[in-house]
Amino acid sequence: MSEHDRRQHPTTPDAPHDTPPDATPLTDVDASSKSIEKRLVDCPSAAFDALYAAHAGPLIRQTLLLTGRARLARRAVERAFQTAWQRWPEVVADPDPVGWVRAAAYEYALAPWRRLFPGLRPAERPGPGTPAPPPAVPADHALLTAVLALPVPYRRALLLHDGIGLGLHETAAEVEASTPAATGRLTHARECLAEQLPELGLKGLPPDRQGAVLHARLGALAAPHPVVVPPAREVRTGAERRARLTTRTGFGAAGLLAVTALAVSLGTPDGYRPPPRRPAVAAPSAAPGPAAVPPAAQQADRPRPHHRKGGHPAGRHRALPNGARLTPDAR
Repeated sequence: MSEHDRRQHPTTPDAPHDTPPDATPLTDVDASSKSIEKRLVDCPSAAFDALYAAHAGPLIRQTLLLTGRARLARRAVERAFQTAWQRWPEVVADPDPVGWVRAAAYEYALAPWRRLFPGLRPAERPGPGTPAPPPAVPADHALLTAVLALPVPYRRALLLHDGIGLGLHETAAEVEASTPAATGRLTHARECLAEQLPELGLKGLPPDRQGAVLHARLGALAAPHPVVVPPAREVRTGAERRARLTTRTGFGAAGLLAVTALAVSLGTPDGYRPPPRRPAVAAPSAAPGPAAVPPAAQQADRPRPHHRKGGHPAGRHRALPNGARLTPDAR
């Protein structure tokens, strides 16, 4: 093939990728991921496209079983791969790049604030180009309802161990818990499912047989859901756009803080101190009553009566001109 033909038909496809029907829905398409690990050291964009093409579809189905919402599952996986492209050196250096992306997708899908207002969730409708899922079998619908009713830690441990097939140590490391804690979550999740769905036949089975039954049922539960992932080039472009927007927002916030600090420093001269506050003085009332006059002033303004020896106020002498006094008959 000539150079012109190779440019016209690149080897890394950007068309939407879906899981083949004969592949296990919850596991990776390329079981031997050595070829992908080998390409991780090549061109970053080609390595990212290979990782995305092999694992985006299964991750969307896993997140769908984790949340029960198709749009949220697709958005969580897309955002996780965008974050992986932004931090690609860290992802390449990680021993398990797929686990890095899976943990980021699960954290985004299981954010606590998404469960605060369940009534405000938009209706789950198929997106453009995505076929509607077939009607669910009653047994599958009952299983999905029971899985979604589990607490989030139990649900995540059940999906990682029984759905994907990770070991107990890997499951504990991904959920950031100890191995006994992860084992307890898995055991309680199986007990809840065995109690709610007796038709699964989990009661009385050993743990390894319970895991095998749930692995087959969860894989069959995720298989009918159609998955159409966006092209890898769009995901990389969206990641770069988000990175530019974040950088501009950071520079804008820093510039705003600098301008505010400069305005404060220019508006306030050096050595300026605010004047001391004067003590608060109570305002005089508009019409002071008798209580506002001191007692001493009241005694001074009060007229002093002149009493006779009897002390009766009726015995007061009336003052007449030229010092005359009234006779007893004139009184």
